[in-house]
Amino acid sequence: MTPRDVSGDDSRWSDLDRPPLNAAALRRGLVREDGLWSGIEVVAGTGSTNSDLVARAAAGKAAEGAVLVAEEQTAGRGRLDRQWTAPPRSGLFFSVLLTPGDVPVARWGWLPLLTGVAVATGLSRAAGVDTALKWPNDLLVTVGGEERKAGGILAERAGEGGVVVGVGINVTLREDELPVPTAGSLVLAGAVSTDRDPLLRAVLRSLEEWYDRWRAAAGDPAVSGLQETYAAGCATLGRTVRAELPGDRSLVGEAVAVDGDGRLVIATEEGVQEPVGAGDIVHLRPA
Repeated sequence: MTPRDVSGDDSRWSDLDRPPLNAAALRRGLVREDGLWSGIEVVAGTGSTNSDLVARAAAGKAAEGAVLVAEEQTAGRGRLDRQWTAPPRSGLFFSVLLTPGDVPVARWGWLPLLTGVAVATGLSRAAGVDTALKWPNDLLVTVGGEERKAGGILAERAGEGGVVVGVGINVTLREDELPVPTAGSLVLAGAVSTDRDPLLRAVLRSLEEWYDRWRAAAGDPAVSGLQETYAAGCATLGRTVRAELPGDRSLVGEAVAVDGDGRLVIATEEGVQEPVGAGDIVHLRPA
């Protein structure tokens, strides 16, 4: 799908409860000569911001710090190629291009976890919502005493030296608009603000802070403080979980740690501690 630009007056986008993002103001507030963000583009709609930015990076048409935001995604993807859909302008759907060439590739797996920490931190500041992270890349909020997923993160390699990290956050989704009963949104979680412009600025500033700190530590999750901060905000730790692993294998046990490689360490009843690097995690016991 070809991205649609947001310039001009389009009556399709006239929902007063969901005003459009102000691309010019976002660029003024975030793009600096000495900063990470090199450009911010807002399109009215596209299939997937991740797919678009990966293609641009592969064609040499995007620099590090490029940010692509869509008011609507028609083919947004989560982990395991699950679809992510939401009404136009009801959330924040964006991707960023990072090229951490001075960080060993073995540590790039921390980028989605770093993004999770940055998103949670930024939303806490700007929306006043307590968020938690479900390993590896889900953002949880509490709605009516229940944990619900309000956001997700997807990282993909882009050429030899790049990573595109995509973020989707439900902001103003109402109960009758949720794709599944286990989904949530910032407004349902009692956010003090659902103005997407300051929310996006806060998230991108937080992401820049954490990315700079991580790169300065050569990607070391302990030295940068990322490993400790992620663990402190991770709702998965201390829970009994079931890990659905590749090859139709599952593992049940207590999630006891996130190791130096960003893997979830699960302690089984047999006393074995097994690190899980990829898989679907199901929380079996409340925190």
